[in-house]
Amino acid sequence: MAEQAREMNVVNGVDVDRLGETVEAIRARSELGKFRFRAHNIWQKVGGYSKTEITDLYGMGEDHRHAQAFELVADEPPVLLGEDRGANPVEHLLSALVTCLTGSLVYHAAARGIVIDEVESEVEGELDLRGFLGIADDVRKGYQNIKVTFHVKSDAPSDQLEECARLSPVLDVVSNGTTVDLEIRAAA
Repeated sequence: MAEQAREMNVVNGVDVDRLGETVEAIRARSELGKFRFRAHNIWQKVGGYSKTEITDLYGMGEDHRHAQAFELVADEPPVLLGEDRGANPVEHLLSALVTCLTGSLVYHAAARGIVIDEVESEVEGELDLRGFLGIADDVRKGYQNIKVTFHVKSDAPSDQLEECARLSPVLDVVSNGTTVDLEIRAAA
């Protein structure tokens, strides 16, 4: 019977009871909301080809190990002198953005009791290589524009769904910028 009662509190695949407990714990002790995500990257000695490993994170006051190590591979397509062994970094950024928007939409909708039956999306970004190549000072190095289009099957109004998606941390990073401390040290 307890399993059935627990099942009734799952919305969009999210255990809303556990979500509520997490929110209340952070509300009571704000330091629990401080998370630190980590990644370790190694260049594979060929052009833009590199591998990133993600094994752990810090959150809710302690370190956590992922159930498995995740490996993300990045390269460039042949048109950008790569060998196409993985998505390039700006494509990884588009993936990070759209998956975070999707997760934010689903979790915040669940917290509000909004049922979502399906979510699909497309994302594309416009980038002018003249900025990256340093041949046009008036052209930024990154995306000039990113467009995300969602197709959501839900009874909720679009403005409520958009409000949920806009709570995305990655959307905040790409929209408002984040300070990046860059340090290059000599290898041993």
